[in-house]
Amino acid sequence: MDDVWIPTACDDVLGSHLANVVARGSRILVTTRDERVARGMKAMLPYHRVDKLKEDDGWSLLKNQIFSCETNGHEIDTFKDIGLQIVAKCDGLPLAIKVLGGLLCQKEKNAMNDIIGMWIGEGFVHGTLDNLEELGSKYYKELINSDTSALPDNLGKLKFLQFISLSGSKQFVKLPDSIAQLTIEDGDWCSLEELGPLYQLTHIGLKGLENVTVPSSAAKAKLGHKVHLNDLYLSWHSRLGGDGKIKQEDSVSEEEQEKTEKVFDELCPPPNLDFLSINGYFGRRLPTWMMSSLVVSLKILRILMIDDLACCTLLPDGLCQLPYLEYIQIRRAPAIKRVGPEFLQANYHQSLPPSHVAVAFPKMDNMNLIGMVEWQEWEWVETVQAFPVLRELLLKHCKLTSLPPGLSSQARALNKLMIHFVQGLTYVASFASLVKLEVTALPDLERITNLARLQILIIQDCLKLKVLEGVPALQTLVLQDKDMETLPKYIGGINLRCLELYCSLALLSSIAAGQSGPEWDKFRHVERVKAYAREGYMVKKWYVLYTANPCNLETNVSLSFMSAGTLSRSEDAQRFESVFKMTRKTFNYICSLVLGPSMENMNSYTFIDGRVLCLEDRVAVALIRLYSSEPSETLGSSFGVSESTVLLVTEKFIDAGRERAEHHCHWLDSSEMDEIKSRFGKIHNLHNCCGVICTTHIPFGPNCDHGENGRILMQAVIDSKMRIMNIWLSLADSSTQLSSLHKSPLFKKCEKGGWLNGSKLKVASDGSEVGEYLIGHAGYPLLPWLLTPYDEENLSDPKAEFNRRHSAATTCAQKALAMLQEKWKCLQEDVWWPENLQTRYKMISACCLLHNIVIDMDEDAAMARNYYKEVRQLANEDAVRTRDMLSQYFLTSRSSESGEEDHEVAASGGAGDEHREQEAQTGTADEVDHDIQEIIV
Repeated sequence: MDDVWIPTACDDVLGSHLANVVARGSRILVTTRDERVARGMKAMLPYHRVDKLKEDDGWSLLKNQIFSCETNGHEIDTFKDIGLQIVAKCDGLPLAIKVLGGLLCQKEKNAMNDIIGMWIGEGFVHGTLDNLEELGSKYYKELINSDTSALPDNLGKLKFLQFISLSGSKQFVKLPDSIAQLTIEDGDWCSLEELGPLYQLTHIGLKGLENVTVPSSAAKAKLGHKVHLNDLYLSWHSRLGGDGKIKQEDSVSEEEQEKTEKVFDELCPPPNLDFLSINGYFGRRLPTWMMSSLVVSLKILRILMIDDLACCTLLPDGLCQLPYLEYIQIRRAPAIKRVGPEFLQANYHQSLPPSHVAVAFPKMDNMNLIGMVEWQEWEWVETVQAFPVLRELLLKHCKLTSLPPGLSSQARALNKLMIHFVQGLTYVASFASLVKLEVTALPDLERITNLARLQILIIQDCLKLKVLEGVPALQTLVLQDKDMETLPKYIGGINLRCLELYCSLALLSSIAAGQSGPEWDKFRHVERVKAYAREGYMVKKWYVLYTANPCNLETNVSLSFMSAGTLSRSEDAQRFESVFKMTRKTFNYICSLVLGPSMENMNSYTFIDGRVLCLEDRVAVALIRLYSSEPSETLGSSFGVSESTVLLVTEKFIDAGRERAEHHCHWLDSSEMDEIKSRFGKIHNLHNCCGVICTTHIPFGPNCDHGENGRILMQAVIDSKMRIMNIWLSLADSSTQLSSLHKSPLFKKCEKGGWLNGSKLKVASDGSEVGEYLIGHAGYPLLPWLLTPYDEENLSDPKAEFNRRHSAATTCAQKALAMLQEKWKCLQEDVWWPENLQTRYKMISACCLLHNIVIDMDEDAAMARNYYKEVRQLANEDAVRTRDMLSQYFLTSRSSESGEEDHEVAASGGAGDEHREQEAQTGTADEVDHDIQEIIV
């Protein structure tokens, strides 16, 4: 039995069928990648473990499969590099290598035989009837083994050569000089005028049309006279960026637009054109030969593709009466906000009766409208006849708020509708002929109704969808939402044949529970259910397969997720939040973050009874260990796992979190920092402030080896959301607050202008400006980018007001650090600590990341309420007065003429000198232990 995955195979297959028929002493050979299968089949220890093939052994197996014994060794060696890549892709598995080798061998033989047959048929191989194939095979081998890194030197003698293409030929390193003889001899570049007399062309591609500025030059190309032309490609340099909008550096002037519009008018193709592609056009209007049905002469055009239409505000209105147009694709047209009636009725303004108006787009079969990112309105009334044979429609990346009534009433052949990434669309309804519907990332979609013939429905990431009704013919429903925690209620009211589900691991475990699970009544009536949850890059890592008749349920998650003791399963949301200090949504997000190599080895972590800890269980163990003040042994007993498992799982979780969640704790870019500054201004009236720098001491636990009073000094920058955006850690017994600041990358970056270099605030009529800055308490030095409170007596009103606002902001920041230590009790005294100092630093940084994640997910509501309650009275004060106060502060702190300020700066400098003197006395010890005592996050 090869590649067995089900642990019960011994009882289900062998026990019932073979027990009474096999002879005594018979043996059964089983291969599997799951040790649980071996245990389930009661195999004798030790198991025989088959190692993967080494690189050279894999290459040996592969080449024996591909090459015959007649192939010389030198020829084989030329393929070794790519062969080793194939072996690596097969991951050293012999069966995979053997199968691929066989396929490649057969493919090579088929290709060789086809080519030799063509050579013989064309009379290129001369010989007797008996040896033609042998000679052809010889020629073939000589050809593929020859050096093809250069073209022949006499290429220029090919006087009748009409076409040569070297695209994709990466082996050519140099072209022969004679190739110049194939081009125009006077050395001038080709111009559009030179196309004029070439009337036999069937295919033309023109690139770089932005360089053509004279309309008469385009007219001399005489495209309209080339009666044999079938395909035409017209291309300008695209002005659009990755977001589908015009790049700032590629903005278009009115003069450029007018020139390219006139050039395009002169590039009118002949009436016999079959295919037209337009790419990168940046005029404000399309050419006249596309915008009026009276002018358009493309009578047999079948395919039209328009990409990167940067500035046009209207779709072409002269194409609706083309009798053979089958396919249109408009891709990336950011200036189009509305598609009006002119798109379907070129003469709509004449108010003709319906009987006198021809059907628009009579042969259109397929239409794609993609990347019209500002498109909001599509006007098409029910009485206007159009698209009678349209079968497929794709709408993607737009803001269309509703589908036009005419689409559902007139496009009676429409059987496939795809709507992806559309903002504002709330419902899809009343398409009588629709057979397949795909909706992806529609954040406002609430209803899908009245689709009488719908058979296949694919829904992905439509979180507001609550109503699905009026779909009596629906057979297959595919739901994709990796965070989905419960099945939608509407499934219970639909008579489905097949339900395919891609969901969270929590929901999959509920489905896997079958009749005893909370989801059973929603899917029990479905004929066939296939449900999957991903882990890492494996989309179908976990599965549940169910059939209603006969009733059968198979899953590979039963041992890990279906037991009553699984740690993270709780139907009571309030109880879950009280245990994990976060909502299920945040918990699932953290699980998705830590998916990776360090958390994927499932069999390494088990309950005491042998059940494997799933990913969610491991995250639960780690979170509770970090939250709790209990010893690890006590926690392990309550979980049903060993103390060593608690510690190992927590350490792996910390490593994975720091590796994959670092974007939650980082120095902000300019746009993010602008938001922080705005909040500091609104809440504390500290305009242009970027954060509060403060320190806290984190005590060692009882198992540390640095003495009873050991502490870690954490320097942190807190933003206006109470997030920690920068930390620096060092041993408190070898560092002071000031020395820690001077050694930190924060200090070096700010001193050199790498950070806090964003926009400045003008604070006075004389043009004085305040740059970005942090604030800190009086223990920090006063610096241009670090403002401390005034410490003198009898402060003036502006200075006293500054101190008050300064104090309010620093107090909130200190509370954020206090909350960090209160919530994550592993940071308190007499609590578990890892032995290794670097691991302690990692644990602190992981707690900071988790602190930020909870805030980023907008879930620490109590914290937010208390925060704003304390400072709401500051939010409505006059910002102008604060700017005046800040101006006075900056001006006086910079002035060298004020004796009072000189005294303050000198006093600050003196304190710094004193600290530096203290540092000098302990410098040797600091330098020796620097690598293990400090870490930056």
